[in-house]
Amino acid sequence: MAADLEKIVDELSTLSVLEAAELVTLLEEKWGVSAAAPVAVAAAGGAVAEEAAEEKTEFDVVIKDAGPKKIDVIKAIRQLTSLGLKESKELAETAGSKILTQVGKDAAADAKEKLEAAGAVVEVA
Repeated sequence: MAADLEKIVDELSTLSVLEAAELVTLLEEKWGVSAAAPVAVAAAGGAVAEEAAEEKTEFDVVIKDAGPKKIDVIKAIRQLTSLGLKESKELAETAGSKILTQVGKDAAADAKEKLEAAGAVVEVA
């Protein structure tokens, strides 16, 4: 059984960031669970806990337009995602493509900065 688990770990290690995020989504749907950390709500501090729960901690980086320097944008996408040239080109050419999904605030801001420096119009949602 341990050898099977090792094999699964090895296979999962080859996934790109986008593929791993898609896998998480598929497993959440199949098993009816959420990979997000649970938030405890105390009876006395319910209002404060609700505000903390509402604060967004995971962001999607969405490309709205590649702009005039499409090659630079494709290079930036490849750096951020470890995708191949073809996949990166498709993301750059498709408005509304999610470059990164469910990433932290700092990672989303960094990705947005790099993509905008390359000439893209980006939205963090």
